[in-house]
Amino acid sequence: MTEKIRLKKKNHAYLQIDTDDRGILAELSEFFTFFVPGYKFMPAYKNKLWDGKIRLIDNRTNEIYAGLYDYIKAFAAAEGRGYEIEDLDDPVYGPPRSTQDPDMSFIDDIPLSAKGESIRPRDYQLEAVAHALKDKRAMLLSPTASGKSLIIYLLCRWYLDNHDGRILIVVPTTSLVEQMYGDFADYSTHDSDFNIEKAAHRIYGGQDKNNQDARIVISTWQSIYKLPTQWFREFGCVIGDEAHNFKAKSLTSVLTKCHEAEYRFGTTGTLDGTQTHKLVLEGLFGPVYHVTTTKELMDEGSLASLNINVLLLKYPDALCKELKGAKYQEEIDFLVSNESRNKFIRNLTLDQSGNTLVLFQYVEKHGKPLHDLIRQKAADDRHVFFVSGGTDVEGRERVRQITEREKDAIIVASMGVFSTGINIRNIHNVIFASPSKSQIRVLQSIGRGLRKADDGRDTTLYDIADDLHWKKHKNYTLNHSADRIRIYSREKFKFKIYEIPLK
Repeated sequence: MTEKIRLKKKNHAYLQIDTDDRGILAELSEFFTFFVPGYKFMPAYKNKLWDGKIRLIDNRTNEIYAGLYDYIKAFAAAEGRGYEIEDLDDPVYGPPRSTQDPDMSFIDDIPLSAKGESIRPRDYQLEAVAHALKDKRAMLLSPTASGKSLIIYLLCRWYLDNHDGRILIVVPTTSLVEQMYGDFADYSTHDSDFNIEKAAHRIYGGQDKNNQDARIVISTWQSIYKLPTQWFREFGCVIGDEAHNFKAKSLTSVLTKCHEAEYRFGTTGTLDGTQTHKLVLEGLFGPVYHVTTTKELMDEGSLASLNINVLLLKYPDALCKELKGAKYQEEIDFLVSNESRNKFIRNLTLDQSGNTLVLFQYVEKHGKPLHDLIRQKAADDRHVFFVSGGTDVEGRERVRQITEREKDAIIVASMGVFSTGINIRNIHNVIFASPSKSQIRVLQSIGRGLRKADDGRDTTLYDIADDLHWKKHKNYTLNHSADRIRIYSREKFKFKIYEIPLK
């Protein structure tokens, strides 16, 4: 007799698993258990308070994120198992997933605009909207500058026309709250049926959380994740923008409290490459759907072409020998404070024509000194800006507006701030001044430089790599640069490597 796995819908966030064979539950639990990347370095693991694993099935309640429904089906059908799935009460999707395609004609009735000019969504945007609406949930994977906010806007407009519930849009930063609100206002400039001031309410920095008139609420996750479940009950649709930037527990808290949200959509430019990260996001939002890629957008001319120059700085042998065996932070501290390296970055920056973005990781020990070096040598008529986490929303917006009018400005900015949350169209050069191996940050930062400039120029990325190896011993940041090169190869970016002796 074929063993059965019974799946019952608890709410729109969770499924409940039941089976007559406890061994199958144990198998499933193991199947959905993973080590968290970097767990060995986390205090809870070091203090023996945690085994380093994340378990996607609650062994007390046998509950699992509803978005992992397809993974359970794949588990059951795997060779050697042959378990039968018994769906009780239509567990996740319901119609129209497998019955009909959504009617996309509603878009023809919406007068869309951007910067006052009428626009038409691109084919991949229309396909993403159709896919998301058909399944009622999706994790939409689409690179920076691909127009994710328009996809979100169209999903909202469809939901408002077809359902009575409210929409919750959750973003990681205050800047993105304002950016999303501004994008919606821009898209609806010529639309008499949509008034952004009446339709949308923004929540951040202590603003009122109980506006009942607006059907769209745009909020940072920090402002709402501690609110009681009752607050979330009116939302029939929840959207997480730049979902990879949410703290895991906070994202989980928000999404699992949205019990009534039948429609659940996430967007991100990239995943971090780990199975754990992917499954958590899919569990909360739904299966990953690849909207488009950076390479496809460059090929069709929607994004600027990208030239990558990896500048491999080679340090003197005596110095490499001295630093052999240095701990990671010791190596970083040496690099960001190295006078020759910083002067090289300064000269590289000043040699560029066009607007140049210099990205750093450490504000006090690298960003500010680097900004001072560049500003001291820059021509009097060349604007040099500094942007970090301490720059308020208004300040960032001023930088963005000024830079879009400039042709030769320099922005020295923290990678964390600029990888998410600021869109500048006229960036011609990007310089990675600090070592980073984060796949997400690298790709997001590249995306910031690929928005089509008004003059149609290509974008050049200068990736500063540091070779401090001694004999067979390779230094940390050299290995990180190899990781970045693998990303460039996988994304099919063109790149060249130049060795540069550094005295």
